[in-house]
Amino acid sequence: MPYFKKIIKKADFRFFENKDADLKPTLRVRDFIALGVGTIVSTTIFTLPGVVASTHAGPSVILSFVFAAIVAGMIGLLYAEMASVMPFAGSAYTWINILFGEIFGWIVGWALLAEYFIAVSFVASGFSANFRGLISQFNISIPQSLSNPLGTNGGLMDIVAAVVIILTGILLSRGTSESAKMQNVLVVLKVFAILLFIVVGFTALTPSNYFPFVPEYKILSTGSFGGWQGVYAGTSMIFLAYIGFDSIAANSAEAINPQKTMPKGILGSLVIAVILFVLVAFVLVGMFPYSEYKDNAEPIGWALRNSGHYVVAIIVQSISVVGMFTALIGMMLAGSRLLYSFGRDEMLPKWFSKIKKNESPNNALFILTIIAVIIGSIFPFTFLAELISAGTLVAFMFVSLAMFTLRKREGNTLPSASFKVPFYPILPIISFIGVFIIFWGLSSEAKWCTLIWFIIGLIYYLLRKVK
Repeated sequence: MPYFKKIIKKADFRFFENKDADLKPTLRVRDFIALGVGTIVSTTIFTLPGVVASTHAGPSVILSFVFAAIVAGMIGLLYAEMASVMPFAGSAYTWINILFGEIFGWIVGWALLAEYFIAVSFVASGFSANFRGLISQFNISIPQSLSNPLGTNGGLMDIVAAVVIILTGILLSRGTSESAKMQNVLVVLKVFAILLFIVVGFTALTPSNYFPFVPEYKILSTGSFGGWQGVYAGTSMIFLAYIGFDSIAANSAEAINPQKTMPKGILGSLVIAVILFVLVAFVLVGMFPYSEYKDNAEPIGWALRNSGHYVVAIIVQSISVVGMFTALIGMMLAGSRLLYSFGRDEMLPKWFSKIKKNESPNNALFILTIIAVIIGSIFPFTFLAELISAGTLVAFMFVSLAMFTLRKREGNTLPSASFKVPFYPILPIISFIGVFIIFWGLSSEAKWCTLIWFIIGLIYYLLRKVK
């Protein structure tokens, strides 16, 4: 087969259907909603409202969350239809492989791989910050050298982040169904902690903290602040908060009755997450002036302590720290399934696709764990936040365009969808534009890092195809 035709050849739907037969269907709607809420409502809800308010948007961080939610909601609808037609491991990577061809699938998969590597490190860093904030109330501290990434505030590595990644990897290596049970319990506890913060925080609101709601525009060392430019920059940074529904789709090969399970799991978790994010942002910026949250990776615990609610702060942070395991579980599940998919398709060595007796791709999980620990030891928390969004946004643009090919093939070369995106073909077009606008609002450093990552991935792919 000629080289060009080989790299754009579209994968056969039945290939993935047969290959994923080794993954045992064990997950129900409640498991996927717990997985989605656990992944979406994670480190980001306990950290980003304060970080983005102080660096970009001020009180209008609430609008940044709403605008990001609108775009994420449109992508969530596209994901729901895609996952109901093609319930395979690898989510967008596998879908684009089937709809556009191997090279485009690889580009999307490479983008998602960056997301999961970085997201696991990001969540673990947030876990570490909140854990250290919690134990500081008992006059316990960890040396700076073991509390920060290499070169940041005298740090050598974040030891807490490394340990929690390794522990989560060990849990997942024991099987999906066992981790799903723990996930469900932890998600309930985490939602309780968030609601407790919202209720108690309402008693400490100061109306003047909301004004001016959109601060005056200025350029800071962190980028645009205030004005609609600040809201825009905040939206681009916050978007990562909603990307957890991709982790649901990545595990669709393990869904019971995926045609119904996947749409309900994706959309249900997204609706719950949006409500919680907006309420937390509203309460947090109302409790203290937004400038107080600068460089604070545990603003919720800080706000409760400094408003006199010490006991509630301990309760909320204790639950939130434990509950952050849910995000790590979701991201590491999805990331290991993506690496498994690469091995399955021989994009990476087949060693990655080996399935253990507990139906878990532990080889892929092992590599993900090691790389996430290394990334978390090098990059600071805020930079990781922007890097996560960049790769994912590229994948979302491909998914938006792929909807047009999907509709042509549904009921012909592909199964019929059990869920249909409303307002087709307008909604996929709007979603593509919205995602592109958010991507363009990322920092230049994040965009350059993304470009370098894609160049490396493309060189690897082309060299591999020459062999």
